[in-house]
Amino acid sequence: MDPLKTSNGRRLSQILLVTISACICSSLPLSAQTADSQSADGNKTWTSTTESQSDNVNPTRTTGSHSQSGNRTVDKQSVQRRGLDGSFEPFQDVEKESVQVNAATVRTITRTYGWANGTRTLLQVIEEEKQGLPRDESKVVRATSSPDVNGNLQLVQREIEETKKTANDAEETKTTVLRPSVNGGLSPAMQVQERRTRGANDTVESKKTTLFPDGSGNWQVSETRQATTRQEGKSSSSEERVSRVDFDGKLHEVSRSVSKASEGVSGEKRNTLETYSVDIPGSARDGSLHLIERATTTQRTNSTGEQITEQQVEQSKPGDPSAGLRVTTLTTDTVRPKESGAQATRTVQMRDVNGSLGVVFVDTTKSDDVHAVQVQIAPSEKPK
Repeated sequence: MDPLKTSNGRRLSQILLVTISACICSSLPLSAQTADSQSADGNKTWTSTTESQSDNVNPTRTTGSHSQSGNRTVDKQSVQRRGLDGSFEPFQDVEKESVQVNAATVRTITRTYGWANGTRTLLQVIEEEKQGLPRDESKVVRATSSPDVNGNLQLVQREIEETKKTANDAEETKTTVLRPSVNGGLSPAMQVQERRTRGANDTVESKKTTLFPDGSGNWQVSETRQATTRQEGKSSSSEERVSRVDFDGKLHEVSRSVSKASEGVSGEKRNTLETYSVDIPGSARDGSLHLIERATTTQRTNSTGEQITEQQVEQSKPGDPSAGLRVTTLTTDTVRPKESGAQATRTVQMRDVNGSLGVVFVDTTKSDDVHAVQVQIAPSEKPK
């Protein structure tokens, strides 16, 4: 994927912890199809089932399906959780439909439903239209609606994202978020401006600025993210610096992330992501950046075709930054291809209050399409 089109990298451990703490613990994205999973006639269908077991979260079962026919694609995901009687009951449904209107336009509608007392209720609707323009420019309009107390859908947010070329090796994207105002209708509530430039040796530099309106309606900078990504053969590296406005209205660097990825001769992939921050768990700020987390991920395929991904997360000890990093989470993903599809298992171990690593989460996915359960080496997204 072109780095100019990828979104900002995120710390995988944050995603992992959110996943563990949430009831919806599925390793299967709704849009799990890949380019090489499409058949020659453009039609493709697969189904999958995920069983999740955790010490701290009610067991869940997630079923997913993907179907593509002509210019229409439908993805469905249903989550069930164990009820008081021990049987699984519906918890949440997500249905996503995409239509290729023409060569340049794709319309997508995503509906999210919740279940209560055996009744399914619409919670949210997201309508998106992505339009390709000449010179590799594009425009995306995304509208989010939620039902009011009477069940009628009300528009709660609209996003307008416009990307245009500013030079042969540069482009910029401006995203404006509009939300309901006290005077009725929608008014601008946030704006994100991003500029990306490609340099020599596949180097991409970007700067993303987030702005909010002040009391007079003027845009004021709240945060900036500056990133550089370099590609050298099968190795890549990236660095992102985040600065935020303090009480005096001045920008100060508050965090930095450094990522390095490589691929060995045997095909093994390795990625290391280090995060530095002025915020140290359990300690007061001293004005300097400190290494607070390191995530190391390896991915390999053995002789039987199994794809094994292992991640080790090290974090600083709360209240004792001088003690260095210690392993807090171990995650192992194994994908086993079969004649009729694939089976994947995710096992998560976390350090408890006694300092021991124990299994807290086991997730098993079965699918009739191997592409539906593929595991990507983390982080899957690079900084712009």
